[in-house]
Amino acid sequence: MAVIGTAAIPSFLTRAAWGAVEAGSNDKRLVVIFQRGAADGLNIVVPHAEPAYYAMRPSINIPRQQVIDLNGFFGLHPSLSSFKPLWEQRQLAIVHAAGSPDTTRSHFDAQDYMESGTPGVKITSDGWLNRTLQSESAAADSPFRGIALGTSLPRILSGKASAVAVSNVNGFSIAGGNSAAPLGNTFEAMYDQSVDSVLHGTGRETFEAVKMLKSADPQHYTPAPGANYPKSRFGDALRQTAQLIKSNLGVQIAFTDIGGWDHHVNEGAAEGQLANVLREFSQSIAAFWTDLGPLTDDTVLVSMSEFGRTARENGNRGTDHGHANVMFVLGGPVRGGRVYGSWPGLDPSQLNEGRDLALTTDFRRVLGEAVSRHLGNRNLNAVFPGFENSPQAFLRYLG
Repeated sequence: MAVIGTAAIPSFLTRAAWGAVEAGSNDKRLVVIFQRGAADGLNIVVPHAEPAYYAMRPSINIPRQQVIDLNGFFGLHPSLSSFKPLWEQRQLAIVHAAGSPDTTRSHFDAQDYMESGTPGVKITSDGWLNRTLQSESAAADSPFRGIALGTSLPRILSGKASAVAVSNVNGFSIAGGNSAAPLGNTFEAMYDQSVDSVLHGTGRETFEAVKMLKSADPQHYTPAPGANYPKSRFGDALRQTAQLIKSNLGVQIAFTDIGGWDHHVNEGAAEGQLANVLREFSQSIAAFWTDLGPLTDDTVLVSMSEFGRTARENGNRGTDHGHANVMFVLGGPVRGGRVYGSWPGLDPSQLNEGRDLALTTDFRRVLGEAVSRHLGNRNLNAVFPGFENSPQAFLRYLG
């Protein structure tokens, strides 16, 4: 590879250079996916044995005969058929009635709170994924230790720790901090002048890493057999995430998002708007999991959305902004094939404010278990300040 033989090679590049002949990295990885727009958890993981569900959603419910049954009470939306094998292999777990305890119905505020990890506190300057990197020691400080697929670094990865946003692996464009800088022929000339701490501190290493990717001919990257990514922004983001992980560049934390979940009008039932985005969501994740191959043994993926939807459908055959939602957890060490959390019920007397699924599991409890038990970062007070995240209260979805 191109950098082999240079006088001074960063340790993470040495590891990456020989990654092709190693059995694979033993490093633990956490992948986080944000479903932006407030996904309808009740039509995603359907409480099909709950009579109130069908009573409150006469035109947008998922007919019981079309639900992919999981345990006799809950079932998957039919567009999530790609998830059923992962459930049966006990790699996929579900946490229902989960989310942020803050009661805001503002997309902006709710997303900000879930990315900062401090619900109700607007002055938090960094994101919880960045604080995870800050509070954890690393054998080699790779510039790709924390990555996001996008044109700018998201709130969740913003902070003091080095992290980059990769807008396109094939085009070699990377954003550090809050600015995007193209990495091509001009990058080597500009890194010395960069005022961005991420680029300035690791400019040459980042450039060498990009040269390594280029020598691997990423434009002709071939996913593993059976990894059939949808031709969509989200599918492409996960394909590139897999590519960066498999390049063995020291990726420890990865983030991407998928929009299209705000269905106030004509949400649909087994078919329609929600069905379409669920199909893209599940097929992309299933392809990503297949693509990683044996690396899934050391990978955990968690999905979240800013809040759920109203238990009752509205007058436009859609749903409005709600409260608790559903989270998916996928991983080699996950104790899957189970729905975790306490189900609060859908009787009108059990609803939050008489309209929403009540929250029984704080999203920080779910994420804290992944940070602590999977990544091995025990400093949860720094990652989620102000939240008592005792290991004794974990859901134990990790074996």
